[in-house]
Amino acid sequence: MANEYVTLAELKSQFGIEEDDATRDAQLNRARASASRSIDKTTGRRFWLDETPVQRMFRLSGRVVWQSDGDLLLVDDIGSVTGLTVETGSGVIFTALTGYETQPDNALADGWPITGLLLGGAVAWGNDTTRVRVTAQFGWPAVPEDIHEAALIQASRLFKRKDSPEGIIGSAEWGVRNLSRRDPDVWALIEPYIIPGF
Repeated sequence: MANEYVTLAELKSQFGIEEDDATRDAQLNRARASASRSIDKTTGRRFWLDETPVQRMFRLSGRVVWQSDGDLLLVDDIGSVTGLTVETGSGVIFTALTGYETQPDNALADGWPITGLLLGGAVAWGNDTTRVRVTAQFGWPAVPEDIHEAALIQASRLFKRKDSPEGIIGSAEWGVRNLSRRDPDVWALIEPYIIPGF
């Protein structure tokens, strides 16, 4: 298991399971992995940070937005400027690019990722055959508290799902009822993080 947004110990604590009780660890780990990956799929992004910089290639088509102060290249979430390099080219020939600005301003300081690279003035990203190669630590600087809480709620829900295989849950207080398709609290927590138009 890796890159889950809630720990096994936190999920055990949610259910009052002793930390040294490993009888349900496999089920709990499945629930927290599924909860974390479903948040990734729903939001269109991931909230863990690459351990080391990795290379990604971007086509310019549909990714460059004209702004009054230059051309903004939309990139995948970048969670750290350590090792950040930007190159332009095509085929196997690439040239390092400098003079770009990361956007939005102060993103990392505010706990959000860099999502764009701005070239100002008369400089342009290139033509239709140009590719941009970005080497960076992709992801988020840290897992947001909202995402952590949503993962805890969703993992708890998935773990308890074994008690309602038909999607029906009952209690002496409320009687029998269907489980809702989407947990409203999880949705409220993750909705601000969904990539626009995703």
